Amino acid sequence: MGCMNRSFCAGVCIGLLLISTARFCVGVTDPLDVMAINSLYVALGYPPLLGWLLVGGDPCGDKWQGVECVFSNITELRLSAVNLGGVLGDSLGSFGSILAIDLSNNHIGGTIPSILPLTIRNFSLSNNKFIGSIPDSLSSSGQLMELSLNNNLLTGGIPDAFQHLTGLMNLDLSGNNLSGQLPPSLGNLSALTSLHLQNNQLSGTLDVLQSLLLQDLNIENNLFSGPIPATLLRIPNFRKDGNPFNTTVLPSPPTAAAPLVAAAPYPAKAPGQPANGHFVPENLKHTGSGEILTAKRVTWIAVIGSIVLIAIGLCLCKLRCLKERKKKKNAERHDIGAYKGSREKLKYTESPVQQNGLMEKVPRETVVKPLDRHVIDNGRKLATPKLQNEQEVDVKKMSAVSMHEEDDEIDMTSMDMTFLPPPPPPPFFPVEKISVKPMAPIKVTTSRDPSKSLNTSSVKLFTVAMLQQYTNSFSQENFVGEGMLGRVYRAELPDGKLLAIKKLDTKVSRQQSDEEFVELVSSISRLCHAHVVELVGYCAEHGQQLLVYEYCRNGTLHDALHVDDEIHKRLTWKTRIQMALGAARALEYLHEICQPPIVHRNFKSANLLLDDKLEVRVSDCGLAPLLSSGWTSQLSGRLLHAYGYGAPEFDSGSYTYRSDVYSFGVVMLELLTGRKSYDRSQPRGEQFLVRWAIPQLHDIDALAKMVDPSLKGVYPIKSLSRFADIISSCVQREPEFRPSISEIVQELLQMT
Repeated sequence: MGCMNRSFCAGVCIGLLLISTARFCVGVTDPLDVMAINSLYVALGYPPLLGWLLVGGDPCGDKWQGVECVFSNITELRLSAVNLGGVLGDSLGSFGSILAIDLSNNHIGGTIPSILPLTIRNFSLSNNKFIGSIPDSLSSSGQLMELSLNNNLLTGGIPDAFQHLTGLMNLDLSGNNLSGQLPPSLGNLSALTSLHLQNNQLSGTLDVLQSLLLQDLNIENNLFSGPIPATLLRIPNFRKDGNPFNTTVLPSPPTAAAPLVAAAPYPAKAPGQPANGHFVPENLKHTGSGEILTAKRVTWIAVIGSIVLIAIGLCLCKLRCLKERKKKKNAERHDIGAYKGSREKLKYTESPVQQNGLMEKVPRETVVKPLDRHVIDNGRKLATPKLQNEQEVDVKKMSAVSMHEEDDEIDMTSMDMTFLPPPPPPPFFPVEKISVKPMAPIKVTTSRDPSKSLNTSSVKLFTVAMLQQYTNSFSQENFVGEGMLGRVYRAELPDGKLLAIKKLDTKVSRQQSDEEFVELVSSISRLCHAHVVELVGYCAEHGQQLLVYEYCRNGTLHDALHVDDEIHKRLTWKTRIQMALGAARALEYLHEICQPPIVHRNFKSANLLLDDKLEVRVSDCGLAPLLSSGWTSQLSGRLLHAYGYGAPEFDSGSYTYRSDVYSFGVVMLELLTGRKSYDRSQPRGEQFLVRWAIPQLHDIDALAKMVDPSLKGVYPIKSLSRFADIISSCVQREPEFRPSISEIVQELLQMT
């Protein structure tokens, strides 16, 4: 019977793969995601979830319980507290675009899969019955931001697998049976703000955590020992009870004072005193070894005594030398005497001195220090200049001193000798205040300080700590949206000003060094246009790369057209023309005014921000290099196609200025119709906006039916027809048939 059951299950699985693949021909969901979720369904024991089917299901199209999709890809799986059992199996790694998996508060057992999705960001298996150890392959999920494995039955040590998880912000491993010391790679988690390790059997010290910017740390009820690093004690929410920190006593170094006990008078018949009269403390007395320890102690006394005698002798010699030197200096001072007639001319030798990045030619000083403290220059004794904060130049007195150029020497007998206190040690180089025209500042650029290559007057350099403070540690309440390059958060400065923080994904930031990132920031900072979002600053620290932009309170054009009903009502026909004109002018600036010209490459309504006056500000300008490299090139092209913004030449891997024009035409269609560029809720023939609209753009009756119903017919027919003509020219299949963006600007200007 067991064999029959196994055969039946195997047959079901094979049939499942074939049927699910065939189902995709008429379904919405990506076939790889269908295979992955169906395998998970089998491993979980066929739970009674709404919409879930073993054969022939379409998770995205049929809206399965707990499944969230973006177009044909499953992006979230949220099934918390739905009484799941079984195991996870090995199918999770097959999801191609999933970002979040939440299976917490269930009864799932078995081990954690060794292969996790590469795209996963939030992964929660808390409050289940998982056994075994945490897999080492965790390091392959480089985009993880939150990981919760708490309250399971996990054993073993925490793997040293956090080297590449630099974006991880919350880690919860509490309530398990984990043991051993904390792995060194935990110190790489530069973005980590919350760490929960309580109620385990972890041991060792906490040194690996001392450089992290933690805000919440719980290590209660473990076996941690040793001193607590001072930086951890400053964490706002630090809980440490239930650890034997005070049981570890560090060995103290041997002290020189201990042997001096032998000098004290010994009491008669003192405990531990041998027949020869030497005193041996009771704690050092061992059978057969007391004499050896006593000999060692005598040796130490002799060595220390010798050192003390030598030191005393050196001090006496030094004191004697100082007295003789003082006598000699007094004699020399009297030998110099008063001035001999008129002053002789002094020769100034120009010596370059660098201070605060400026090169100045400064004359040698005319006042010197004591003769025994002269600076040696090329075998000659030269005077050291006075301290800058102790002397101001007497201009009239300096003008009375003439200079001559005979020999490269200074006549010491003709100088007014003034004795100064010794100068401070290097690296301070005292320079006298002299009115000299400075040379131009020398710009120094180093690989360690990328900010030097930027014009800091135009952009500000932020730290990770500052941005964490302004965004409340990048909390969910400040989350604005997410694109191909990373997440965007709202930040509030202490003065109340709002900013938008684009936190580049780990995969994106790994494609470029900090120096390359700063070069990109430098090029973006030069963009200046009324309809281009302004770059305020940047951050390149601890492996993080972030861009700081001005904040637009009214969100995106996509939200205004398809989400926010209040703003949608304010979008009159005239306002929509002005929006199209503003976006066209931004592209015109990028394509034809910037030097070198810039292709946007990601032009869509979600990247058109609206300010307080509902004027368009185009975002992501200048970020095409990030979209053109590595995995983002394929992803950007695929998503633009999927969303309906991608020009046909994308199929051949080509993208030009005219490709931006095509995407601009799709945005104009959204303004015209109020529809999304791709909407799977529409009938199949109307899901892709361009395919549906093109045949009707030149039919006035069909065109009138296409217009956004919220306009309620309030628009000029002639203006509507002209708007449709511009759209038609922009979405031509062949790039050479599309107009330039400057031609489009002129057309729209004639409509205003």
